[in-house]
Amino acid sequence: MTTLETTTQSRLHALHCAACHAPHDAFTLQRVSDCCAQPLLARYDLAAPLTRAEAINPADNSMWRYRALLPLLDEANLVTLGEGWTPLLRLPRLAARHGLRSLLLKDEGQNPTGSFKARGLSMAVSKAKELGVTGCIIPTAGNAGVALAAYCARAGLRCVVVMPRHTPTAFKEECYWYGAEVHLVDGLINDCAARVRELNVGSELLDVSTLKEPYRLEGKKTMGYELAEQLNWTLPDVLLYPAGGGTGLIGIWKAIREMQALGWLPRHAKLPRMVAVQAANCCPLVETRAGRQPNCHAYVGQPSIANGLAVPRPLGEALMLQVLDESNGLALAVTDEQMLAGMRELSHQEGLFVAPEGGALWSAVRHLLHTGYIQPEEQILLLNTGSAQKYLDNVLGRAEK
Repeated sequence: MTTLETTTQSRLHALHCAACHAPHDAFTLQRVSDCCAQPLLARYDLAAPLTRAEAINPADNSMWRYRALLPLLDEANLVTLGEGWTPLLRLPRLAARHGLRSLLLKDEGQNPTGSFKARGLSMAVSKAKELGVTGCIIPTAGNAGVALAAYCARAGLRCVVVMPRHTPTAFKEECYWYGAEVHLVDGLINDCAARVRELNVGSELLDVSTLKEPYRLEGKKTMGYELAEQLNWTLPDVLLYPAGGGTGLIGIWKAIREMQALGWLPRHAKLPRMVAVQAANCCPLVETRAGRQPNCHAYVGQPSIANGLAVPRPLGEALMLQVLDESNGLALAVTDEQMLAGMRELSHQEGLFVAPEGGALWSAVRHLLHTGYIQPEEQILLLNTGSAQKYLDNVLGRAEK
């Protein structure tokens, strides 16, 4: 097992179990916690003073501008394609049309490989390289597999991707182009995870499934730092996020808590209400939060045009529920037709061709305006996780002519 020493560049201090908070060594290769088989969360030394000016490199227009609060110890192991620092766009036509004071969209589709998965996989592959890993394996609904394939190619690591057979062709083809070994499985991502366990029975490859190693989350949390910086160290009133595995939802909230601890946010800053949007075909978080099931462990989902939302049994369910509880947020589900309607309106009114997951967010806003959960004077932020270009198999012929 590879051991590393800390440097002054990163404030990484320890890992702890998300369930019981037992500490784990942050400088050896880890997967899930030894105690509870739950996600491990990175903890940083936030007690020593660290100003924004000291921590942020303004010359670095990528997520790596926040190096002090990221877990990479040696820059020689950095595996990057320029991910992060994506634009925060105002949506003035939709805002005016629906009487909204401030409507924003952070466009993660402008990342390398076309989605927010670039952040998490850049971080995971960088740490895998740092810890002496020679190859990675992942179950994926599409975008994460593409990102892993690209970053493993960049790092010179072996990559094995397992995805549902019904995944749009563009995702499969891109993985092949990056030289990944691709396995197709009948079913959803949980069926792919079972196949990963079969293929990796000797644990020769690092399984970078959602939250089964500590560092994809650390890449995703940079969305939270960026949002605050782009909004001049304020936060929106409501933040809507498409939640499948939930790493981004959990990561943004983790970043907010870290910024609070560092004093980077105003002392009495109002935190955003976090809204987790799921597909009606696969909405385990909605069902658990509504009390219709004790947890997602036996949930059975169906495919959706939003491939990334078809995650029936997310390992991070308890962490997502904690985020919703702490933020006074909620979870809701939208149908595939509602996602398409949201995609159309964002395309027609704002010139944005967002993934179905992004379309789901706008449909959710319209519903929450109707119910009164969102007020027109509030600042609303949509976090679009990817470009629609790779989803053409799912949406061809569904545009209004």
